[in-house]
Parts: sequence; structure tokens; C-alpha cells
Amino acid sequence: MADQSTAPETNINDERAVRRAKRQALIDAGINPYPIKSEITAHAAELAEKYADLEDGGVTEDEYSLAGRIRAYRKQGKIRFIVLEDVSGEIQLFCRANTLGEGAWELLGQLDLGDIIQAKGTVIRTKRGELSISPTQIVLLSKSVRPLPEKFHGLTDREVRYRQRYVDLIMNPDVRDTMRKRSRMVSLIRRYMEGDGYIEVETPMMHAILGGANAKPFVTHFNALDRDYFMRIATELPLKRLIVGGMERVFEIGRIFRNEGMDLTHNPEFTSMEAYCAYSDLQGMKDLTMGLFKIIAREVCGCEEGHEVITYQGQQIDLSGTWRSATVAEIASEVCGEELSIDTPIEHLREVNAAHGIEWQENWGAGKLLFELYDELGEETLINPTFVCDYPEEVSPLAKRKDDDPRITDRFELVIAGHEYANAFSELNDPVDQAGRFAEQVAAKGFGDDEAMGYDYDYVRALEYGMPPAGGIGYGIDRMAMLFTDSASIRDVLLFPQMKPEVVTKADIQAQVAGAKTDNASADVDTLYSDSETGASAEVAKMGKQEAPKLETGLTRGQAFELLKKYNEDPFHVSHGETLEGLMRHFAEQYDPENVEFWGQVGLLHDLDWEKWQDDQTHTVKTAELLEGAGADPRLAHSIQTHNYDLNEELPAPEHKMEKVLYACDELSGLIQAAARMRPSGSVTDMPLKSLKKKFKDKRFAAGCDRDVIRHGAELNEMELDDMMASVLEAMKAIAPVGDIYVKDQSGQSAE
Repeated sequence: MADQSTAPETNINDERAVRRAKRQALIDAGINPYPIKSEITAHAAELAEKYADLEDGGVTEDEYSLAGRIRAYRKQGKIRFIVLEDVSGEIQLFCRANTLGEGAWELLGQLDLGDIIQAKGTVIRTKRGELSISPTQIVLLSKSVRPLPEKFHGLTDREVRYRQRYVDLIMNPDVRDTMRKRSRMVSLIRRYMEGDGYIEVETPMMHAILGGANAKPFVTHFNALDRDYFMRIATELPLKRLIVGGMERVFEIGRIFRNEGMDLTHNPEFTSMEAYCAYSDLQGMKDLTMGLFKIIAREVCGCEEGHEVITYQGQQIDLSGTWRSATVAEIASEVCGEELSIDTPIEHLREVNAAHGIEWQENWGAGKLLFELYDELGEETLINPTFVCDYPEEVSPLAKRKDDDPRITDRFELVIAGHEYANAFSELNDPVDQAGRFAEQVAAKGFGDDEAMGYDYDYVRALEYGMPPAGGIGYGIDRMAMLFTDSASIRDVLLFPQMKPEVVTKADIQAQVAGAKTDNASADVDTLYSDSETGASAEVAKMGKQEAPKLETGLTRGQAFELLKKYNEDPFHVSHGETLEGLMRHFAEQYDPENVEFWGQVGLLHDLDWEKWQDDQTHTVKTAELLEGAGADPRLAHSIQTHNYDLNEELPAPEHKMEKVLYACDELSGLIQAAARMRPSGSVTDMPLKSLKKKFKDKRFAAGCDRDVIRHGAELNEMELDDMMASVLEAMKAIAPVGDIYVKDQSGQSAE
């Protein structure tokens, strides 16, 4: 067998290259580092249990074959200690030269951490008390040519952990445990539902008509029919068709697709369970939910029956007993310290909202005003499970109205630790009412609501045959997994969460294919690069990682400000420039402290030409001319032009971090300032993130602020939408005097 000295010459400081050389040396010596055959007769955990009573220094004749990954490797003369990890746990290999053959002993010298091997030998316990296998045979099953990271667990590595989940699973046993718990939870749900008489069904993933929820869909093209279809946003309507057909209890656990943002509790592709039960009602759905959550607490979290108490993010949550049911009005009354209801005069409800810093609109009725108090103030106070009932019809347009008060709907949401886990209805089964509500949805679509449902003629036709009264409920499986595994983020319970494209360079690809044996038809590196998922330009991405050079605009701040005022007479436009200047300076201190002045002038002058040349194709093009005439460095105009690249393909795309921040801040700051004007204080200083998120979702509010541009700004900065909103909101608060001047200008008040 060739030893390391015969391997091809490599850079000994490049561990990956060294490992590839070892791989080649094995092949040259006639050893296949990736054989087909392997043998496993036991796992580490079962041996630990079986030989728990073996005394220190004890020896057995019991022989087993195990396989797993090398997690630790220590040499001591003619002895090698290897920690082998398999799916069940770890066990030590106590390797001795006199019990291994010459070839196997020589092979040990070519092994590295991360290699997958098979070891066959007898069970012993060392004198120091370590249960071990004394191998008589070692077989390499897979040579690891990329070294495992020394430290992989932690907040700073989280993006890498999610993207390279395979490494995360290798390095972090708690992640494997989380995923096992999730799998067990889903299995329990199926067994529980089947035990309650429900039938699991499968419904189509692609729908010709959007329905079942208000959400933006993913669209795909069905070639055989030559028409667009929607990836499903809910399973509701197909399942209720089955209730019409006489399948009295049905459920489906399935993937749902919503073309929306990503945050701690949302992923565009997620798992839900919807269940429908004929001749049931909300009480039936409550009983189903309490039983389901309690059995998961017992089986997954180890709780005792009757004492189903778990911990979530430091909060103790009691799932035992009968859960509280409370109306929206009751919870709003509790947090406001006075009795409120849908009969409370609108003027007083407006006063209460304003007193708690909640902005309201003139067209809101009592139900909407009452709901806002619950949603903004009450929901987050609910720690133990609570069925929140009696939602106003104004905020539940598709729910069945209560018989005794049509202003209230027969609906509940399950809230635990301030988050929603289930949504249940007494299902609407009146075909005429349903047709009318579909018509309202289509009208909303005509007014620009791209989340509104279409008119589903077939579903109304199904209801015309008669659907029995039924209770229906939907659960967020991923959120349930978060709850029962004590995970803060939805990404922590998804094996493969959605991620932004990764930056891959040609050099990265070259390093992988180097030395590969291919035929003459193999593609070159350039072709492989163009065919792979490379994300943004690698060269561009690298810029953000390099030490930033000192940048000069060629203008003093005073000269830049005078230039802004020369071409902008409207105080509103001047204030907007100052606001962006403040934001850019704020973020420059964080990302590029050497160039705060350059960042600031980019923000100050980003809309230099807008007042006099309000055209998307001319915007920033004219700015470049004006800056050149003023003697500014061309880099200033280049950076400014990037924030209009999506509307003028001739302009450069954002590459530098500064340019990406400008793109994100420009549109998002406008939404924040519009939201601030709605607040009683007229300021951003007391605006919570939750309020901003609600305004973002309400497309009727500040319709001129393009939500897709805001989303793209977050993507450019490789941030979650929620994180971007929080970051810019905090920056707006930090520069509040400037931002508030901008708000007053938009209100037509003095900017003094």
C-alpha cells in the first residue's frame, strides 16, 4: 500500500488537497475508498445497553461489526483510539497493532476525521472504564475529502448551518434530535387522527383556481393543457368537497406553498394539516386539538398524563386540563382595563386605540377596532393555550356567522406563547352565501388584491348538492414542531429551509472536478459554472468581504447639500434626501466606518434629479450628468444609479454593501414614514415592529410603496424580511429628528 510520501505533491497547508491526495494514494494502491459492500451487525447504543455491567478491564469473545463516522482520533505508540459515531451514538475503537493485520494498521495512517469506516471486533471495556470494540478488521467505506469544521454550532454560523444541513446534522446531535422529534410528532398525529375515525387523503398540489386562503401563490405552467396553474395555498376546498361526497372525517398532512416572505415563523414552503368533520362544530375541534397536543406532549416531550407541562423559550406552558376559551372582546377588555365589546361606541373604541398608540382608519367599524386592541395588545399576553373565539365578521370574511349575532363569526384560533397554532371554523355550507363571498373576492382581485381567491364554480356546485354542518381546522405542523422541540425559528425544524442563492465561484467548481476521470464529452469549467446554482456574481459578493478602500466623493457635504437644494425646491424632497443620508451614515458606521461620508452623500443625493426629471428611465442618468458637472468622483454617480437598476436595465446593479443598503432603505423608509404618520405621535420613535409588519401586509396602505422592491432589498442584503424591517426601523428611530421632519413635510406641516 502506498503511504503518504508517495502521494502527489500537494500544499500541506491545504487540508482538502491533502485529503484528495490520500484518496488518490489509496486508489493507486488498489484500495477502493468507496466500496459497495458494507456490514453492520450492531449499533453503539445497543452495545452500551447490553454491556452496561461489563467490569473495567473486562474482555468478551462477542464479535460485532459496526460502521460510522470518525469523530475523534488519537495516537499512542502502537495503539490508536478512534471515536466512531453511528446513528445511535458513539463508541470507542481500541485499535492495537498486534490484533490488526498489517494492511489494516497501515490504513489507519491514511484515515482522517470525518471518514466513514467499518470496524469488526470484540467487545471490551478498558481499564479506564470505556466500553470499546477491539477491532480485528478495519474497512474504509467513504473517504472524506472535505474536512469537517472545528466549530459549527452557534448564531454566527446559522446561515451556513441551514444551507449545509448535512454538516449541521453531523456536527450537532441536538439538531438530529429535533428532527427525530418532529418525525415522531407527525407519526403521532397520523395515529391519533386515524384512531379518532379520520381518513387520511391526498388532494392536488396544483390548482387551476386559487382558493382556500388569502395568499400570494407560486405559479407554474402546465404544458399539456397550455395554461398556468397555482401551487396550492391551502387544502381546504378539495377536502370539503369530500365532506359533500360523504367522507365524514378527512384530514391531510401536506405541503403548502405561499409566495411570501420568510421570517422566524414563516417559510414559503411549509407543512399543514387540515381536518374536517361532518356534523361537528367548534367544540368538536377544541376536543380534537386538546387531545392531539396532549398526546404529543406525553410521547415526544416525556410528560406524564394529566401533567402535560412543557417549556418553550424559557416559558412554562401548561397543556393539561381543559383549556381556556375567551372571546376577542374579553381579552381586549383585560388588557385595556375596561369592559369593551362590539357594542361599545365607535368613538370610544377609537379613543382606546389611540390611547394605546394604535393607529386606526375612518372606515373601520367597531369589530375591526376591537380586533386591533386584541391583536396589538392581547395576543402576546396569552402564554397557556387559549381558544380565542368570536372574531368580528370584519376580520373573518369567509367564516360562518353566529346565529345570534351576525356581526360575530363562529371561529377560534388557538394561541400559545403569543403565537397562533390552529385556526378553526364552523364551515360555511350555504352555496348562495359562498357564491356571494367568492364574488366579493373576485372584486377585491379587480382592485389589485393579488392574494384574493378566484371564483370556484365547481366548489359552489358541490355545495349546491348539500354539505352537512361541519367543523374544520388547520394546524401549522412546523409551528407545532417548534413548540414541542423548543425551537425559536421555523428553520430549526425544517431539514431544508428555503435559502437565498449561494455564491459559487469558478474556482470552487474547478476544485471539485480537478482530477475527475471523464470522457471527451465532459463539459468545461465555464459551462459547469453557467449551469450551476451560483447565486449572485461571485466577484461582486467577494467585494463585501474585502477590506473596503477609502472612497472620496469629490464634494464636501456642504457642496452636496447645496447641489440638492439647487435642483429640489420642494422641502419634501430635500427632507427625503436628508433622511436617506442619516440612514446611510447609520449603516456605514456598522458596515464601513472608513467611508461614512461617502455613504452619507450617496443617500443625500440619491434622488437629486427626481423633482425635475420624474421618469424612471431618466432617473439617476441625469444625476450622473449633474454630478460630473459639479466635479464629483464618478464612483458617487455609479453607486447612486444602482438603486434604479430594476427599472432601467442599462444601469449597474447593486454590488457594494453600500449600494444594497441604499436600495433597501429607499423604499422601506417610505413605508415606515407613511406608517408613522398614522400614529398619534406622528413619530417613528414609538412604532413597534409588529405595527410595521401589519402595514406591510395591508397592500391598500401606502400602495405606492412597492412590497416586491422591499422584499428584494432584504434579499440583496441577505437578510430575512423581518430582520430587514427591524434593522431599518431601529435606524429610523436612531435618526428620529430627521425622519420625523420628513413625516411632517409629507403631512403638509412645517419642517421647522
